[in-house]
This record gives sequence, C-alpha cells and structure tokens, in this order.
Amino acid sequence: MGRYRPPQPVGSKYITAEGHKRLTVEHDYLWKKKRPEVTRILSAAAAEGDRSENAEYIYRKKELREIDSRVRFLRKRLDNMVVVDRIPSNQDKIYFGAWVSIEDENGDENTYRIVGPDEIDPKLGYISMDSPMGKMLLGKSLDDEFSLSIQIKDGSHTHTYIIIDIQYEAQQEK
Repeated sequence: MGRYRPPQPVGSKYITAEGHKRLTVEHDYLWKKKRPEVTRILSAAAAEGDRSENAEYIYRKKELREIDSRVRFLRKRLDNMVVVDRIPSNQDKIYFGAWVSIEDENGDENTYRIVGPDEIDPKLGYISMDSPMGKMLLGKSLDDEFSLSIQIKDGSHTHTYIIIDIQYEAQQEK
C-alpha cells in the first residue's frame, strides 16, 4: 500500500487579528529561535562521528524537518490570510468574529466565538466558521432557531438551538 494521501481541503482564509498575531509569533519563534538552536545541536551531534548510530543526530534531523515543515505551512498560510479586525456595521446578525450564546432544547447555554480554522480552541469556545455549527450560525439573528443533526454510531440525533445573545466585544475572552 502506498503512502499517498489526498490533499486536505484548505480551510477558510479568514483570521482574527489575535489569531494572526499568534501564528506570526509562532513562526518567528520557530524560525529565529528554535531552528538555529536545533541546527547548532545537530552540528555538534554530526561532529561526533558515525551518524548511522548517533541517536542525537537522528533525533535532531527529524526535529529540524518538523520545524521546517511547520514554518513552510505558516508562511504559506500567513501570506494568504485575510485579517478581519473590524466590527461589522450590522451587529444584529452573526458574522465572523462574533461571540454567540445559544440555548438548546434542555435549557443548557453555551457561548462560542466564530473564528477561522487556524484558531479553533474548544477550551475558549472558539469554533471554526467551516464547522457544521459555525455554518449554521453565520447570518442568523437574535432569537433565530435552528436545528443541527449529529451522526453517531446508533443513528442520527437532531438538536434544536435558539440564539440568545450576539456580541462583538472581546470582553468574553476566558
């Protein structure tokens, strides 16, 4: 069996200003600090002689490949990003960057922020605009009701939600 894997679909190119800054900081750290450090250690390990049995050399080569791969990905991704740093004029609808509070049929409330695929963080409530929930929320207004079907092993379950709050301030950051 071959190692070919079909290319993954590229996510949306939108990102918040905070997300762009975080990716830029990661890129700069990897390129300016981590890579030179690993290269220095790799050179020292290579100077020790027989590379075929040198665990430090083998490990650092692998680490350098991973760093280079991530740096290439970040460069490509950052070059094509559209930074969304303005609040929309119509704040009654859900757009990219909005904090949205929803209530399900059981009365349970959850708050999510609609972000780009590079910023997903379940602990902070950040969901991708490309996710099923994100797609359902975009364009909706306060008090709109929507249903979302979830496929699991024993069948499909449909949950109904109502939008109870829409905000665009960063005050809800956890």
